[in-house]
Amino acid sequence: MILTLDVGNTQILGGLFNKDELILQFRKTTKQSFSSDEIGLFLKSVLRENDFDPMLIEDVAICSVVPDRNHSLVSGIRKYFNLTPFLLEAGVKTGFKIKYKNPHEVGSDRIANAVAATKLHPHQNIIIVDFGTATTFCVISKSCEYLGGVIIPGIRISMEGLENQTAKLPRVEIKSIDLSYGKTTTESIQIGLYHGQIGMIKEITNNITIEAFQGVKPVIIGTGGFSSLFTNSGLFDIVDQNLVLLGLFETLKMNRGETS
Repeated sequence: MILTLDVGNTQILGGLFNKDELILQFRKTTKQSFSSDEIGLFLKSVLRENDFDPMLIEDVAICSVVPDRNHSLVSGIRKYFNLTPFLLEAGVKTGFKIKYKNPHEVGSDRIANAVAATKLHPHQNIIIVDFGTATTFCVISKSCEYLGGVIIPGIRISMEGLENQTAKLPRVEIKSIDLSYGKTTTESIQIGLYHGQIGMIKEITNNITIEAFQGVKPVIIGTGGFSSLFTNSGLFDIVDQNLVLLGLFETLKMNRGETS
């Protein structure tokens, strides 16, 4: 079995693969740093609590956008699993030609998403929208070129900005909402957060389609923690919250050889 870990700014998303099937997903908040013992014990306990034997883990793949946590992660996995994990970082095999001016600037989670998307939709132009701490766009050509991307404030950051920078606006539940305007402060904020993201995504994906793909509609994929809010929004051809985990798994296979 293969363990995959996507380390973000606010949480770790974990996945367990048996052969090519994702059989377990879990999340851990990461607002504070952690020791190698804490992460090692957490990973072992979450596997055991879900009736999986940690001793059956054959390999571990990690993508991380929080470099100062990598040492604890790697040390914890070495100590508690007796494995040296694979880190998706600059220089590893991905199958992509990165067209960024500085390819090292592209986050490893975005590369993992791109690998998974082209695995699922080969020979197609693709836009991936990832709803994480930031909302990010990845632009991928059908010839496996990573053309570039867009980064905008995520829906939670937008809410926290309103809460922290105003005297009277409260924290609200982030939810999909069909109203076009609100009759309470809470409704008004919820509508602004939800439809504000939709408006930005429509405008950005339309401009990318014209500029990168000469107006020919690409496959548009939603992923990330908040993507489920937009399942019925009409924005996406597919919504897949596990894209990054599949991309990690596929990248591990490319770099280690076929792994079951």
